[in-house]
Amino acid sequence: QVQLVESGGGLVQAGGSLRLTCEASEGTPSLIHMGWFRQTSGEEREFIGAFGASGTDTFYGHSMKDRFTISRDGAKNTLWLQMNALKSEDTAVYYCAAAKYAMSAMMLSIAARYDYWGQGTQVTVSS
Repeated sequence: QVQLVESGGGLVQAGGSLRLTCEASEGTPSLIHMGWFRQTSGEEREFIGAFGASGTDTFYGHSMKDRFTISRDGAKNTLWLQMNALKSEDTAVYYCAAAKYAMSAMMLSIAARYDYWGQGTQVTVSS
């Protein structure tokens, strides 16, 4: 069973930066897609960004690319999310997600298309 573990969340002041890490369990076969979502209470999960089937192309949700950057070590199934110029509205639980089958770029933003999820890490941005 694939396990994804996020780390790096916490409390940060507005304007600050955080880097989240997601690590897949040892022995996990290469995951085709890895990406990040976030969720606030009562809302659906919001797509931040993910890697396409090539393993190098990245795709971002609306307005995410301005301040957020995803990167990946494919060999180790490790994923990072660099967040800069954080705002109070970025406060959420951030989730790592992975899919074992290829999907088109249009599908990357759909949470239900992912097979594995981490437990989430809380990011709180104080104003």
